[in-house]
Amino acid sequence: MSSSRPAAVVVLAAGEGTRMKSATPKVLHDICGRSLVGHVLAAASELAPESLIVVVGHAREKVVGHLAEIDPDVRTAVQAEQNGTGHAVRMALEELGGDVDGTVVVVCGDTPLLTGETLLTLASAHSADGNAVTVLTAEVPDATGYGRIVRDGAGGAVTAIVEHKDASDSQRAIREINSGVFAFDGRLLADALGKVRTDNSQGEEYLTDVLGILREAGHRVGAAVAADHREIAGINNRVQLAEARRILNDRLLTRAMLAGVSVLDPATTWVDVTVTFEQDAIVHPGTQLQGATHLAEGAEVGPNCRLKDTRVGAGARVDNTVADTAEVGPQAKVGPFAYLRPGTRIGLKAKVGTYVETKNATIGEGTKIPHLSYVGDATIGEYSNIGAASVFVNYDGQDKHHTTIGSHCRTGSDNMFVAPVTIGDGAYTAAGSVITKDVPPGSLAVARGQQRNIEGWVARKRPGSAAAKAAETASREPEGEG
Repeated sequence: MSSSRPAAVVVLAAGEGTRMKSATPKVLHDICGRSLVGHVLAAASELAPESLIVVVGHAREKVVGHLAEIDPDVRTAVQAEQNGTGHAVRMALEELGGDVDGTVVVVCGDTPLLTGETLLTLASAHSADGNAVTVLTAEVPDATGYGRIVRDGAGGAVTAIVEHKDASDSQRAIREINSGVFAFDGRLLADALGKVRTDNSQGEEYLTDVLGILREAGHRVGAAVAADHREIAGINNRVQLAEARRILNDRLLTRAMLAGVSVLDPATTWVDVTVTFEQDAIVHPGTQLQGATHLAEGAEVGPNCRLKDTRVGAGARVDNTVADTAEVGPQAKVGPFAYLRPGTRIGLKAKVGTYVETKNATIGEGTKIPHLSYVGDATIGEYSNIGAASVFVNYDGQDKHHTTIGSHCRTGSDNMFVAPVTIGDGAYTAAGSVITKDVPPGSLAVARGQQRNIEGWVARKRPGSAAAKAAETASREPEGEG
């Protein structure tokens, strides 16, 4: 085991977060496809700790349920009353058995920009320097509200962390702040927590007081400075949530572009942390890529697309489209203004065009659904063409039914396919048909009433109207003129 590998990582996620003004617990708010606490857990997991434990309190049922969904191996400790960060860590250590041998890293559950790389730097520095505690710090432009790092004048060692409310004027001028992230010697931490007092402005057990207790006992207190102060930013309101989302989104897009993806307008492109790309993918402005979406080599998406859990094949083109849990095959074309619902699978070089909606539909290689159609609960073979304004009538008011259209079929415009129904390979259907029976391979199906012209109807029923006058004029014109 690496000497810098922690025995435990403790995530503090018990607070109410009243400034979010939300029924949703603060740590469950989402940015870029993960909850705040989910981002912290992802970073902490890069340390490969022996135990990963989250301290929960406010709305703990919701938080515990969420944790079970995203990482069933995470343990939880309950802080029934929020009596400070020191008290929260005591609850975690009690859950772990009270005596942890090794390094204990403590992080806040509302710091989604914190990276695993920074945590690894902290843990490595703590181990290499042999510290009793190492605090992650940062120099910030405005330190208001943060605990200040107080150092001695000689060697610059950390002597204390003073909370903003308890700081003197000279201490409030300090710009180096406590991130709320620490690496502790587990045994020394447990002992020092038993000595933390509550004689402060909040009447709480401050975890930061442990530093002074350990220093007074002659133990070494060190610090590791974060390279980017934005990593340690905590989220307390919706404004800060939006700011963090912008920073994280820029980070994700920068990574994609450096890997060979063309993002034409990063300012209007939004991606989740779980989105993946291959080289030479192109993303046009106004595009949102969510969940497990993947763009293969040379795929081109946008403008104005929202794809969730959708795979876009190599060389495919998706334009002005909403897609959810769909697969777009290589060199296929989708849109503009298409809607791909769950279960849509579009084959190689197939086309789903303008104002086409699909759901639970498999569309074969080279098949085209050019425009103005709904294809639901269907299988369409290879190189067929579905006429404009076609509807796959899949719902009888109680159950859904399936339509199968074979390969090399040509279906007319304004067709209704009343499922369950099968159109055989090579068959045709006439425009305006309502197909309620199976069509054998190679047949032409015509299912419409015969046209009947009632001459003179306008003159009789709409006398004096513009239509009647136009008809009268046309009837007087010699054939071949006009």
